[in-house]
Amino acid sequence: MPETGYLALTASTRALIDAQLRTRIDSGEALEIAREIDILVKRLLESSSTEPLGVAFPHPGRPLRNDHGNAVVGVRNAIAPPVATVWERERCWAEFTLGASYEGPPGYVHGGVCALILDQVLGEGAAAAGYPGMTAGLTIRFHRPTPLGRLRAEAELHERDGRKAHVNGHILDPDGRVTVSAHGVYVMPRHLQESDRARHAHG
Repeated sequence: MPETGYLALTASTRALIDAQLRTRIDSGEALEIAREIDILVKRLLESSSTEPLGVAFPHPGRPLRNDHGNAVVGVRNAIAPPVATVWERERCWAEFTLGASYEGPPGYVHGGVCALILDQVLGEGAAAAGYPGMTAGLTIRFHRPTPLGRLRAEAELHERDGRKAHVNGHILDPDGRVTVSAHGVYVMPRHLQESDRARHAHG
């Protein structure tokens, strides 16, 4: 697999981020490690690009799914958990783990992170139903704190309205309780709608 090395690098960087947050080493040793990291950063930047990864590595067949740079599902993005979604008819779901780097209130997930993940999962729910689109609106309701750790997100198409898909979804804690719910509106870009019509017209 050509990307094996990159995927390993991303996994190690995620582990580094988590370890950096939780370490209790003394300040002197932390400074020494920071200098070692700076050397590695310089080495990585010897060959780099300013182009977004979603442009450089588009995902065939799923135009709004970015498997590389996306902040939620990106396999090359170390700040992504990542959230690996499963598509089903007019719905999708994902099970994932949020650790120390996603904390808001002590021991709980930051509300903005919950919104970020729901926006992604609801958008993929729209795409799974055949309506890939950009977010036009997102309403979030917080029911209870979302604990750090293993979680599940679900999304399902609510209704279609022309180029718009209305999707409902939520995040569940380990006990199966809804912690955050959301309603999103996703608008299919005209060029995708035209491509979809052409595909159906030609069988």
